[in-house]
Amino acid sequence: MNKQSRSDEWIEVAETREPRKVTRSERLRDGIRQPGFLAAIPISILFVVGFLAPLTVVFLFAFMPPETFSLLQIPTLANFKSIFSDSYYLSFLASLELASYTVAILLVICYPLAVAMVRIFGQHGSIIALVVAAPLFVADNLRLMGWMLFLVKGGVVSGTLQTYLGIKLDSMLYTFSATLFGLVYIYLPFMLFPMVLGVSMVPPQLREAAFDLGATNGQVLREVDIPLAMPGIMIGALICFILVAGAITEAKVLGGTAVVMIAQDIQKEFTFAQNWPKGSALSILLIVMGGVLSWALFKRIDLDTIFGRK
Repeated sequence: MNKQSRSDEWIEVAETREPRKVTRSERLRDGIRQPGFLAAIPISILFVVGFLAPLTVVFLFAFMPPETFSLLQIPTLANFKSIFSDSYYLSFLASLELASYTVAILLVICYPLAVAMVRIFGQHGSIIALVVAAPLFVADNLRLMGWMLFLVKGGVVSGTLQTYLGIKLDSMLYTFSATLFGLVYIYLPFMLFPMVLGVSMVPPQLREAAFDLGATNGQVLREVDIPLAMPGIMIGALICFILVAGAITEAKVLGGTAVVMIAQDIQKEFTFAQNWPKGSALSILLIVMGGVLSWALFKRIDLDTIFGRK
């Protein structure tokens, strides 16, 4: 047998031989050796220590007997039952009501502003973005204290009206409306910037084609603009709803005792009442609500399209 025939025989044997199956342990070992896995180790440790561990402790405390400070107790549902028997659900409903109103108002305010920043101002839209983002560099309580000077009786608003127009106004502080105003003011950037992202995802050529086919401005808005911008709109609405539902500073500074939100009850249980299990139970309900809303949202939107991976 010459050299050429032997090489042809070896080629035929190699072609007919089935590829060796890679075992699970080999795949795991190869994955651990990947640079991405090694680079993710520090942030993973930080995520576990800084987020999952405290959340696990809160979850376990929610099932401990009331007014105890140890996890070595018999689990119970008494804390969740007391939320309804002690009317804590009222503050929960107040938080949801304020969150709903805030999101609705921000949708009306931010959508025209987002359209103007993307389609009208163009490159100058960054100036508006800077103006909107600038207050974020100042603490929330300081900004709200400034609004107290405007809304308090004898302050900037009522004092000016009484001095120059003779109109007497009572204090506008410590009301539902003042709290709602503070929430809209504080969380406007968190609605605006995701909405700008959503509006920028609408192709101008598609809008021009709709107009060429005879569509009116209202039809283009309903059939083209809003549906294609919906991912950004929904993300902004979700962020604002969750943040407002867990807000506390606005209700304490501008609402006083007129508005009691769920975050205030949680703070009270963890501090003044020293009832960690009940505070944990209230926290778990708030976390579950946010988790359900997030899960429902991300099932309806395509994040790959938003981040340009498609």
